Parts: sequence; C-alpha cells; structure tokens
Amino acid sequence: MLKMHRKTDAGSKRTGVISEMDYKGLHGKALYWILFALLCIAVAVSLIPPLYVFVSSVKDTKEFYQIPPTIIPKTVDLSKIVEVWKRYDFKRYYLNTAFVAVFSVTWSLFSNGLAGYVLSKIKPRGHKIVFALVMASLMIPTTISIVPLYKNFVSFPIGGFSMINTYFPMILMTGCNAFMVIVYKSFFDGIPTDLLDAAEIDGCGTVAKFCHIVAPLSKSVLATGAILAFNATWNDFFWPYLVLKESSKATVMIEIFAVRGSVSQDKLLVLLAFAILPPALIFIFFQKNIMQGLTMSGIKG
Repeated sequence: MLKMHRKTDAGSKRTGVISEMDYKGLHGKALYWILFALLCIAVAVSLIPPLYVFVSSVKDTKEFYQIPPTIIPKTVDLSKIVEVWKRYDFKRYYLNTAFVAVFSVTWSLFSNGLAGYVLSKIKPRGHKIVFALVMASLMIPTTISIVPLYKNFVSFPIGGFSMINTYFPMILMTGCNAFMVIVYKSFFDGIPTDLLDAAEIDGCGTVAKFCHIVAPLSKSVLATGAILAFNATWNDFFWPYLVLKESSKATVMIEIFAVRGSVSQDKLLVLLAFAILPPALIFIFFQKNIMQGLTMSGIKG
C-alpha cells in the first residue's frame, strides 16, 4: 500500500512511502501515481497467467488451435472439470499432497518457531554465533545442498536407513528454514520477558512457556509461517519427483508432469487449475495474516 490511513486524535493522517506533506506537492503526487501505475502493472503480470489458466480450462479444444486464439471462451464446458477429476483420480493426489502439507506445516511451526524462541528468549551460550550462522546460510545457494541432502536421504548418517519413496524428506526440510527462524526471532523479541519469568515462577518449563505463552501471543506470525509452508509444500515439484518412486504416492505436481504428454491442451489446463486453486484460495483468504505477521516481526518491544 502506498498510503495507509490510521485514526489519530488530530484526525485521519496518511502514513507510508509518501507522507502527508510530500503528497501535497506536485512531485509527491507524481511519484504516487508512478508507483501506483507500477503496482498495477505488477498485479496484472501476476494475475494474468492464473486467470488465463482458469478461463481457458473450460474452452473447447478447437479454440486452442484457432488463429487468432480466443481470450474469452466462446463455449463453456464445465463437464470437463468432473471428467478430468474422475479420470485421473485426482482425489488421491490431493490427499497425498494434503498429507505432506499438513505435517510439513506442523513440523515447520514447531521446529522453526522453537528455534526462533531459543535464539530470542533463552539465549544459551553461543547463541550469537548460531544466529550469525543462520543469517549467513541465507547467502548460500540452495542448489549447493541438493547432492548432500539426497545422499543423506538415500542413507541417513545415523542408522543408515533410507528415506527414499517416503514423505519424510519433504516434511523434514520445511523445519530448516533460516528465513522463518529469523522472522520468528524478530517477532518474539517484542514479547515482554516478564511474562516468561512469571510463567517460570509458576512452574512452566521451556517448551511449556513456548506453547502456552509465546505461541498464543504470536498467532499472526505463526499464521504467516503456516501459509508460507503450505504453499511451498503444495507447489514443490523437485524433491517429490526426486524422492517418490511409486505413482500411488505421487503429489499433484508430479502427476501433472507425468500425464502432460498424454492429455489434450484443454484438459491439461484443467489439471493446472486443480493445482493452482488450493494455494490461491488460502492466500486470498489469509493474505492479511501474511502482511500483519511479516510487518509485526520487525517491531521491537
């Protein structure tokens, strides 16, 4: 938002990128409309591809090969949605992906949140070094870790068991997110330490203080972490494709990739619409939690 409105004793004031004083000037108004136009372009670039998928998924096959191609479908065939869902047994792949997503979100909230809590409130010896390493890990390209991670999944260093063809690799990796650890730590820094000291006097242990004191006060940032973890897990293609060997365990993205060459263009877009819909709905309904969680994580108490 270029301008945010909040009520004060003096009335309604503009706060944000452009202040009230700047907006009154010619240069301020020009900057405002330039930024507004850029944001409109960014919104259009972001929305046009998924909207095209949803609209084109109900087109007739002939319209895909028509010259010039149609943007708004001349015919609408909603029966294809049910036909594709049943033919490719998408219910099973939805359940597989939902299973991975639910456990990934749970593990992400617990492990990343607990790590941020330890760095923020417990502060054991060497916590500054650990936090510096977490910050430094953000600079490491993710491609560097692919081979070591895969070797660990093939033969885990402790016990030598294999996690190939299981959902454990995808679930475990969501609990090692340096960015979310930093977000949680920044948010927890704003929680008064007196509350935790009082809970400790009442007999609460470390995990109990996190579950009963910190977590209820951090619903916005936890909701943000849950939404981001869900979307990342749902849209993940690389690791499920690399790890899962049985088609019965495939996720939504793997199934779409597997059948891409054997379906017509219109039915492929129906499958893509199935894949886009859950994360899109979650983002639409909970976008305020994302903005609030990420914004409040920068506030210090």
